[in-house]
Amino acid sequence: MTVVIGFEGSANKIGIGIIRDGEVLSNPRRTYITPPGQGFMPSDTARHHRAVILTVLKEALEQAGLKPADIDCVAYTKGPGMGAPLVTVALVARTVAQLWGKPLLGVNHCIGHIEMGRLITQANNPTVLYVSGGNTQVIAYSERRYRIFGETIDIAVGNCLDRFARVIKISNDPSPGYNIEQMAKKGSQYVELPYTVKGMDVSFSGILSYIEEVAHKMLSSGQCAAEDLCFSLQETLFSMLVEITERAMAHCGSQEVLIVGGVGCNLRLQEMMGVMCKERGAKLFATDERFCIDNGAMIAQAGWEMFRSGQVTELEDSWITQRYRTDEVEVTWRD
Repeated sequence: MTVVIGFEGSANKIGIGIIRDGEVLSNPRRTYITPPGQGFMPSDTARHHRAVILTVLKEALEQAGLKPADIDCVAYTKGPGMGAPLVTVALVARTVAQLWGKPLLGVNHCIGHIEMGRLITQANNPTVLYVSGGNTQVIAYSERRYRIFGETIDIAVGNCLDRFARVIKISNDPSPGYNIEQMAKKGSQYVELPYTVKGMDVSFSGILSYIEEVAHKMLSSGQCAAEDLCFSLQETLFSMLVEITERAMAHCGSQEVLIVGGVGCNLRLQEMMGVMCKERGAKLFATDERFCIDNGAMIAQAGWEMFRSGQVTELEDSWITQRYRTDEVEVTWRD
């Protein structure tokens, strides 16, 4: 049986997970949370990760009931992500691999999400919507690559939500997106916002600029409530995502959709995607916050697939790259 430990720390989550042949043995995680109205800076995030990473590593081994000798391979997030946090986690993973005498594997963060989603949901060959704070892509597998059919041409959907949360001072605990989702449930008035789909791609910067400009005027004049703005923003953003996902499904002749990434936890997004899938006679697959939010087990699962197909990363090649495209990775573990 192959046991892989995975280190994830590309943004404000630090997670270490252990996978043994498709079974999640442990998956502890910590989140760096900033005050309302503030984002997280790379240097501060890296400092947070350095402070807790050894505690999280100890927890992962204890929860799994394993010793370093039981681990077959050490996987870490190579990218994409924020430079300083990525370097912090890569350094620890490299050190651990050398101390334990284990092979090392650099994993693409997005492919970690996809492989974890496939494992948990048992989706066979889905069209994937990958939505998070740093990424928005519609992806499908073809000829040993995860091909990007459409993506954001500016900011990611999660980044758009997070920055709107800062404008109206929504708490970052447990996450801005989660708090927007809860407020949106109480919204009743739809405020029309720019809707920008360009072929297979989407743009979110215009919507953000517009809502940043009008939010305080509308709220102070009593035209609408903050809950209405949260509701309207979600409905508009998610409609765009459902549209490009459906177009990719039609192109690929796909009957499955898998939503991955932190924004994929949003139940309203899952509901809207579910309606589209039902109309097409297709099936929707989604995971809960344990596995759609950044975690170590997803890096371990992708590392497990890669390691079993004969891949390893030599120490001199074990750098990080902030811009690491999903379609750059040769998928050696699928037919």
